[in-house]
Amino acid sequence: MNSFIEKIENELLPHLAIESINPYDPVVIHHLPSPWKAVGTGNYAAVVIHPDYPDLVVKIYAPGRPGFAEEVAVYQQIGDHPAYSKCYHYGENYLMLKRMYGTTLFECFHQGIPIPLHVIKDVDKALSYAQQKGLTPHDIHGKNVVLHNGHGYVVDISDFYKEEPCSKWKDLKKAYYKLYYPFFYRHPIKIPYFVLNFIRKSYRLFKKMKAAFKN
Repeated sequence: MNSFIEKIENELLPHLAIESINPYDPVVIHHLPSPWKAVGTGNYAAVVIHPDYPDLVVKIYAPGRPGFAEEVAVYQQIGDHPAYSKCYHYGENYLMLKRMYGTTLFECFHQGIPIPLHVIKDVDKALSYAQQKGLTPHDIHGKNVVLHNGHGYVVDISDFYKEEPCSKWKDLKKAYYKLYYPFFYRHPIKIPYFVLNFIRKSYRLFKKMKAAFKN
């Protein structure tokens, strides 16, 4: 672990350049030193790996983006659970986490990979566990849930500290049970990225309009 921390702080961070241009879009990696490789980007942070440590990832927050201290606290509060990652160490703006393998549900839709019902049930159990730990599951959607060996895992719990309710997982489940499982599970189709992104942005716009009407 200590040798990996040294690589992070001496080889990765001084040469890494990432930027969050829009808080609703993934961060942009302008430069990533070799041999580090990016495995994902979120709205506030980038996730990278080193080939010598394949079971660990480093999540680095982009400059100016909030939530780092809160995410550290969430990992400390949630403890050990097979459906979640684990924080082994954290620095000034990064977390060293257990790597979660699998294919996101978003990518499953794109590649036409069947999503079994067990995945939904696994995530439901994981979110119930988080609630028992005093956390509020938040921002659970197709890019934050992965399928691996027939099971479901949650790869991002950074917003579990927020207290307001979030309906994203409930809405995704509704679409799964009413549309996906009865019509596409046994005969999956590959959905182009532009269609998936249109659905994602339309859903976000719909939620904003719905909230505006309530106010």
